[in-house]
Amino acid sequence: MAVSEEVFDVCDENDRVIATAPRSRVHAERLLHRAVHVFVFNSRGELLLQRRSATKDEAPLKLTSSCSGHLGAGEDYEQAAHREMQEEIELSGSLEFLHKFPATVETAYEHTVLYRLVSDSEPQPDPAEILRMETMSLAEAKQRMIDDPADFSSPLRVLLDWYVEHSQRSSTEESR
Repeated sequence: MAVSEEVFDVCDENDRVIATAPRSRVHAERLLHRAVHVFVFNSRGELLLQRRSATKDEAPLKLTSSCSGHLGAGEDYEQAAHREMQEEIELSGSLEFLHKFPATVETAYEHTVLYRLVSDSEPQPDPAEILRMETMSLAEAKQRMIDDPADFSSPLRVLLDWYVEHSQRSSTEESR
């Protein structure tokens, strides 16, 4: 029996579902669709990033979020985040909603919700998806992205820039 192709909700610029379509068509025609990303931090505040496998159709061998993926048709963002964490890195836990980003060229035409998980559990990366995992401080991740932006997936650059700016602003506000 053949594996059926994933079907995604196609959305308008306001993230309202207007149709469904197979993954290949959504990507080929650059239709707006939905995705989730999770930043996993350990208790020391270090960020877990994944280096995508060479077989990925988008951003192969690039660094990206701890885990990420598309929403299936009819799936909600939080359901997808929990599913992707389990499928890609075999982690689970309580997710914190951080921000929703509009679909743009930089986010790969994906309305994207970013979540955070704090966990000291050891991830078990799916070798079909992930070449390897890398843990680094937020400052190191930002510096590496400045030094070699092409090594980072476009969505990760958007999310990491937002996260660094937001976390610096939050720290400044808390110290007042």
